[in-house]
Amino acid sequence: MHEDPRRAIIDVMAKLGKETQLHLDERYQHFKMTDLVIMSVSFLLVVLATFNVYYVRVLYQDLDGIVSNMDSMYRTLAHVDEDMSNISLSVEHFDEHISHMRPIKDSISSLTDILPSMRLDMDMIGQDMELIHQDMEHLSNSMGFIDQRVHHMKNSLPVMRENMRMMANPMGFMNPVLP
Repeated sequence: MHEDPRRAIIDVMAKLGKETQLHLDERYQHFKMTDLVIMSVSFLLVVLATFNVYYVRVLYQDLDGIVSNMDSMYRTLAHVDEDMSNISLSVEHFDEHISHMRPIKDSISSLTDILPSMRLDMDMIGQDMELIHQDMEHLSNSMGFIDQRVHHMKNSLPVMRENMRMMANPMGFMNPVLP
């Protein structure tokens, strides 16, 4: 018997069809796994995006609160600066009044000829007045330094406030987009 030459072609075609089907089945399985990975990653990205939007919203609210606090601090420091200027003026006036105590001490020392017992008391008062005068000079100098430092703080606060606004502005732009 003679073998039909077409039989070899049919066998090759059958084998080729079988291999093609196996390849298609394998490819279908890979596509299913790829779709599953894509869906899982997409779900994770949606969850992550939700948290990011929430945190951006919280950050915007916190930055807005910081800017409000900076504005309040600026107003308070301006008021404190004004009060410190008034206190400095009052201390200067008080220092002027204390400086008149020295002529009083000199006048009282002339009375010691008449009243020797008063001399010791007046000397002690004079020493106390001298100490008070020195303390008042120290206090006056200290008030000047405090006034200067409060003034520096007051001048630095607008720069800090502007920097906070610059940080908060991008958040303000995104706020209408956020849920």
